[in-house]
Amino acid sequence: MSNDTSGPGETAGPPPGNQDQPPPRGIRPTDDEARLLGRRLLAEARFAALAFRDPETGHPSVSRVLVSIDEDGMPVTLLSQLAGHTRALIADQNCAVLIGEPGKGDPLAHPRMSLQCVAEKIARDDDEHERLRPFFLTRHPKAALYADFADFAFWRLRITGANLNGGFGRAYILQCTDLKIPPK
Repeated sequence: MSNDTSGPGETAGPPPGNQDQPPPRGIRPTDDEARLLGRRLLAEARFAALAFRDPETGHPSVSRVLVSIDEDGMPVTLLSQLAGHTRALIADQNCAVLIGEPGKGDPLAHPRMSLQCVAEKIARDDDEHERLRPFFLTRHPKAALYADFADFAFWRLRITGANLNGGFGRAYILQCTDLKIPPK
C-alpha cells in the first residue's frame, strides 16, 4: 500500500511557482510542530540512506552512509573515493537522503524525512575540514580509524528542501529555512 497521498496528476513534491499557494492535497501547511520534528530528526540522525544516480547506467541507486550534523544544521558524511556513491556525487552533486529510525510495529507509522541536497566535497586543506572533523568524530568515534586515510573526504549535504512524513496523515513540505536551528 502506498503512503503517497497525492491524487491523479498530482505529485507529493513542492508546488511549482508561487510558494504562497496552498500545498497539494494531502500535504499539510508547514507549522511549528513540523519544523521541530524535522529539526529533531536531523539532530538525532546517525546514518542515512543516500540516493544518487549512477553515472554509468543512469539508474537511481541507494547506499547507507554515516551522518553527523554540523553547527549550520547540515548533514555531513565521510566518504571514500573508492565507493560508487562517491563517484556518482562527483559526476552529479544532486542527491537525496532519507533519515528517521523506524521503531517497533509498523515502520510507516514512525517519522522520517527525505532531504533534497547538493553534495559538496570538503578538501583536506580547507579550513572546513578541520572544523567538521570533530563534529563527525564525536558522533562516530570509530570513524577515526579511517577518517585520515587519503581516499576519504568529508562531504556536506547542503539541504535545498525536504519532505517530512510525521506518521500516517502527517505529510509536510519543508524549506531549508524551516530546518535551521534558531539562534539562542
